[in-house]
Amino acid sequence: MRYFITGCAGFIGSSLTDRLLQEGHDVIGYDNFSTGVEEFIKNARKSPRFTLIEDDLLNREAVIAAMKDVDVVLHLAANADVRFGTNHPHKDLEQNAIATFHVLEGMRANNVKRIAFASTGSIYGETEVIPTPEHAPFPVQTSLYGASKLAAEGLIQAYCEGFNFQAYIFRFVSILGERYTHGHVFDFYKQLLNDPHNLTVLGNGKQRKSYLYIQDCIDAIFWAMENAHEKVNIFNLGTDEYCEVNNSIGWICEFLGVTPKLTYTGGDRGWIGDNPFIFLDCARIRNLGWQPKLNIKEGVMQTIKYLTANPWVLEQRA
Repeated sequence: MRYFITGCAGFIGSSLTDRLLQEGHDVIGYDNFSTGVEEFIKNARKSPRFTLIEDDLLNREAVIAAMKDVDVVLHLAANADVRFGTNHPHKDLEQNAIATFHVLEGMRANNVKRIAFASTGSIYGETEVIPTPEHAPFPVQTSLYGASKLAAEGLIQAYCEGFNFQAYIFRFVSILGERYTHGHVFDFYKQLLNDPHNLTVLGNGKQRKSYLYIQDCIDAIFWAMENAHEKVNIFNLGTDEYCEVNNSIGWICEFLGVTPKLTYTGGDRGWIGDNPFIFLDCARIRNLGWQPKLNIKEGVMQTIKYLTANPWVLEQRA
């Protein structure tokens, strides 16, 4: 198969790229390196089956030209900056919604019929249905990121109806593991390396979140694409558990052997649009036969071990 991966140098995109190359597929990787990391595709670039195109998804003609002879699109590229989204609202619209439109137009121009899309559990806003299934009613959107991802989902579904595409939409919880560079585990670890005696925590530390290990996430994506056959296939991806932010602080501190003074900024959320309770019902993907191999604590530990072994990642995100 010949895959087209947007955001190929990102956390999830590069991990998908490596997996596909290991399985003998051809990969065209597309990235503008706004947040992608060259080191993450170092091994991929050694493969004759990998082609890198460094360009922006906002360049629609470049996207169309790059998608020639492609079988499947894996659309991972996005602006994932939920916390500071209100500082630059145009980024979510452009990089999540308009970029998705350009990807879909690239597919239409090249007669590519299958797409997998990295969406988010954030589209459920602050739902009253916990755990939240895929068919839960949507409340008012609480983040620009979630709203733009929901808009992208709508575009994909409309293209499936209008142009006979087949889509796999994955609503992720937060993903952890090797190459993770964005989120509270990364932030806490970096803070504690700089000052093991003090840790500032946004909110009250009681925010309840769910997480999924990167390799489990990749397994789920390919499992669904092999075993689900509807025109539009929507799946929550996560573990059947959640933890408090305070729990992950405890695990990180235990690993590092530190007992810092915790300073909370207050309130039940860390920033505008932060959902204080995310817990997805993943029965639909479970019913297909997929189960995660690692629980949340094990995923956090894998992440910390990776960051410890790769201090350059911290410098990269300085």
